[in-house]
Amino acid sequence: MEFKNDVAALDALREKHKELKNEIKKVIYGQDEVIDQVLVSLFSRGHVLLIGVPGLAKTLLVTTIAKILGLKYNRIQFTPDLMPSDIIGTEILDNERNFKFVQGPLFANIILADEINRTPPKTQSALLEAMQERAVTAAGQRFELESPFFVLATQNPIEQEGTYPLPEAQLDRFMFSVWLDYPKYEDELTIVKNTTSMYEVEPKAIITGKEITFFQNMIRKVPVNDNVLQYAVSLAAKTRPGGENAAEVANQYLKWGAGPRASQYLVLGAKTHAALNGKYSPDIEDVKAIAPSILRHRIIKNYKAEAENKSIDDIIEKLL
Repeated sequence: MEFKNDVAALDALREKHKELKNEIKKVIYGQDEVIDQVLVSLFSRGHVLLIGVPGLAKTLLVTTIAKILGLKYNRIQFTPDLMPSDIIGTEILDNERNFKFVQGPLFANIILADEINRTPPKTQSALLEAMQERAVTAAGQRFELESPFFVLATQNPIEQEGTYPLPEAQLDRFMFSVWLDYPKYEDELTIVKNTTSMYEVEPKAIITGKEITFFQNMIRKVPVNDNVLQYAVSLAAKTRPGGENAAEVANQYLKWGAGPRASQYLVLGAKTHAALNGKYSPDIEDVKAIAPSILRHRIIKNYKAEAENKSIDDIIEKLL
């Protein structure tokens, strides 16, 4: 892709973003904020954990995005008997008695890890390596994954029987933790009306993998003022109880705070949020806009917060 300058490239990204949103909205109703955060994560080269009760179109959202992005897409249904080789791939003996590696479903651009907390830690850690390294190891060999590589995992917050909670190390690999809420009454009317009739929309591909990779690299070039950088790092530091920069609310209600990866994602997310909203450099408002989804799964409440029924979002609001 060739543009006159970086400003023209960011303008093109903003136009593509509008097209993507309009196409997604033809299929998904009433989840505008969720769509925004998924697209911010995509262009920031991050991964997303979608948490919501069944029936809120989590899977449909991911499938629609995959079609619109025109990328190779695989859905992996996580179950208690799923083994690492089931997602990475395995070596088989071919007709000429040579070992040949057969790629698993992880070898795609977009992965839907459905009900990720239903599979044992051994399989979760195989996905963890792919998310962090963008490569997998099988039979002692390293295999690079194609770029762009984007994992969207879903989790049901209600039914916890027979689940394997994600370890903090793996949660930290997700850029965003996004809560999906019930749709508004008007949106639900539209959903029911369209899904119980002959109304059908087939979303069309808007952007290619090469364009996504170009825009992901473009985001890295976006300049950030020192005051925005300091605000992002200070915000992460405020969540760490007992630290020299800890906020009073953190000392009172938190057991653990966010690590340096939160600071990195706050800056990167703010850059993308600014670029998608017509700004050429992020400000503090951009950091605030994406902060709850970045901090939500990185801070852990203490017993006092549980006893006083303080939610993570309440604590984040006070920190902001």
